[in-house]
Amino acid sequence: MSGYLYKKVPQGRVVKSRNFPYYKKNTKISGNLALIGIGGNIGDTLRRFNRLFYFLQRDSQIEIVATSTILENPPFGFLEQPDFYNALILLQTPLSAVELLAHMQHIELHFGRKRSFKNAPRTLDLDIIAFNKQQINKGTKLIVPHPHYKERDSVTVPLESLKGVKWLKRVL
Repeated sequence: MSGYLYKKVPQGRVVKSRNFPYYKKNTKISGNLALIGIGGNIGDTLRRFNRLFYFLQRDSQIEIVATSTILENPPFGFLEQPDFYNALILLQTPLSAVELLAHMQHIELHFGRKRSFKNAPRTLDLDIIAFNKQQINKGTKLIVPHPHYKERDSVTVPLESLKGVKWLKRVL
């Protein structure tokens, strides 16, 4: 497959949007805390991120605690595709990590996600980066913390904008 290559992702452009960054003050944490990576590069991704924010606000299984700024950055893996937008959402949920993964995959489908090949262009990608400081390994289905997240600008750059969120230390 031409255009398929691995390289270090250079730091991209930081973008702010209506709901990115966001911080809900006076949040009482009573459920599980999860850090979710969001990404996409097909269509109006910034608009889709805002639609996702409102969709999650209406979701009875999710409470958004904070969101990061958005990073626009070049693709890695398969390079012949548009740049990606990436951000993070810190949320609380009564769901277990496995249940949350299934819930996130259902949301991806709702937003038109199609899985054609690894690192393919996508409308929306939702990854569990961390969950209650737990280490979980369910084979290829779920690995938490997300492998190599500390090496990816698509996570580390948005994470910088969450450094002041007091609940972050309970998840990472």
